[in-house]
Amino acid sequence: MNRSVKIWFCIGLSALLTTACDDRLDVQPTQSIEASQALNTEQDVIITLTGAYDGLSDINLYGGGIQYTSELLGNNRDVVFAGTFSTLNELSQRAVTTSNTVVRDFWLDGYNAINRANNVLSALDKVGEANRGNIEGQARFIRGAIYFELVRAFAKDWGDGTPGQNPGVPLVLEPTDAISDDDYRARNTVAEVYTQVLADLTQAETLLPEEQENGTAFATKGAAQALLARVYLQQRNYAQARDAANRVITSGTYALGATFAEVFTDGTAGNLSEVIFRIAISEQDGVNDLNTFFASSLNQGRGDIRLQQAFLQLYETADVRGQFINRATINTFTSKFNDQFGDVPVVRLAEMYLIRAEANFRLNTTIGATPLEDINRIRNRAKATPLTQAQLTLDAILRERRLELAFEGNLLPDVKRTGASIGTTPATANNLVLPIPQREIDTNKELVQNPGY
Repeated sequence: MNRSVKIWFCIGLSALLTTACDDRLDVQPTQSIEASQALNTEQDVIITLTGAYDGLSDINLYGGGIQYTSELLGNNRDVVFAGTFSTLNELSQRAVTTSNTVVRDFWLDGYNAINRANNVLSALDKVGEANRGNIEGQARFIRGAIYFELVRAFAKDWGDGTPGQNPGVPLVLEPTDAISDDDYRARNTVAEVYTQVLADLTQAETLLPEEQENGTAFATKGAAQALLARVYLQQRNYAQARDAANRVITSGTYALGATFAEVFTDGTAGNLSEVIFRIAISEQDGVNDLNTFFASSLNQGRGDIRLQQAFLQLYETADVRGQFINRATINTFTSKFNDQFGDVPVVRLAEMYLIRAEANFRLNTTIGATPLEDINRIRNRAKATPLTQAQLTLDAILRERRLELAFEGNLLPDVKRTGASIGTTPATANNLVLPIPQREIDTNKELVQNPGY
């Protein structure tokens, strides 16, 4: 970018600041301009889209917060939290307060990024026909992804009660540049939010290209398909989940890394062909908060989240995934996030094989491959003993998800959709749903707090 513009907006739920991502190499002074003048050209829209990606990559969203919130809330002594941050300790203890700032900023930054995407979508008439579809697809991808994360975290799971009655999160689909009473909105139902998520991601799939010139840090057709597979899986719509995952796999755009380790390694030693969507981190921009909390001090992290032996014993002796660890004194850490400036993988191809395997197994179908073939493809890469047909059960498939996708943010949604318990805590427990932040309850009298808070 050769321009750097800060656009000042307000989000309808509370007064939020939205800033387009600054080009750190731009030596021109940043301008502050009125919202009515901010989106007059295609370049303005592109800058705002860059700001939406900047919001998506925030440490409280896909920069780490979404993932570690899931892993800590859903943890059954796979890890222990040994840090000093009370906010993360509350997550680990499943005793979250309404004033928790991690939860507050998850909500705040989520709606902030949504508003940026809404501004892009409101100004598509300023974009030339050649770029309009791609830009719309990226904005819809961002909005759909965040609403999916918000409704999974702040509302009951799709299978817990009645989605058409359970309160979800407020849907804000137009840009907000001033606050009025109309902006204090009640919570839409879980079903309404999922309908919007599917509409955005389905439209994104039709509009986005197979590849972006900028790489996997920008949404592609495969990224939209991969998130659709996740959404349908969470809804227990196994046929649609299977088919979306199959579209990713059969596109030929992605390939499993030759080794497990290279998937989590940037640079020439790494393999990005498996990563469908990622958050780009560099020494100049972005923070990998999975490194911050999961990595030891030897790898520039805080060493707050430590692996437990009971979890490592779930792996076979030869399984390289169980060996993908590092130790500092008496503590053990995952090696997935060793690089302080490593990109954050949001979704990768291995997950698509696991979704297709589970959905095919549940439906007794073999679309794309048999469930056994898909599971053993993942196990062979990990040098784990291949399963036989007699050994292939639903529990075996779900166990494979846990072993392959550990610490990547899938734990709590899997607990909820499979009805598993966390120790004595059932999947439907109130404390597995985040509270609506107190500042939002105080500001917006239309909001209803979640049970138990």
